[in-house]
Amino acid sequence: MTLLSFLLLLLIAALAGAAGQALVGYDLGGCLVSIVIGLIGAYVGTWLAAQLGLPSFLVIDVGGEAFPVVWAVLGSALLALGFGLIRRTTARRRI
Repeated sequence: MTLLSFLLLLLIAALAGAAGQALVGYDLGGCLVSIVIGLIGAYVGTWLAAQLGLPSFLVIDVGGEAFPVVWAVLGSALLALGFGLIRRTTARRRI
C-alpha cells in the first residue's frame, strides 16, 4: 500500500465516519475522531453483515484493500449511537 492509497483510505474512512455520525445526530469530535469511527465502523459493519449473511454493497478497492462504504457508514452510525448514549448517560450522572 502506497502513501497515497493510505491517505485515500483515511479520507474515505473520515467521510464514512462523518456520515455515520450525521445519521444518528451525535457529533463525537473532529476529523481524527471521524477517521477512527469510520475505520472501526467498517470492521463492525462488515462483521455484522457477515453474521447476518448480507451481501457487500459499494465496495471501494484502495491499494488492494477493500473498503465497504455502506457497511462502514452503518457501523459508524452504530458506534456513534453507542458512544453518544454512553456520553449522555455519564453526563446525567454528574448533575
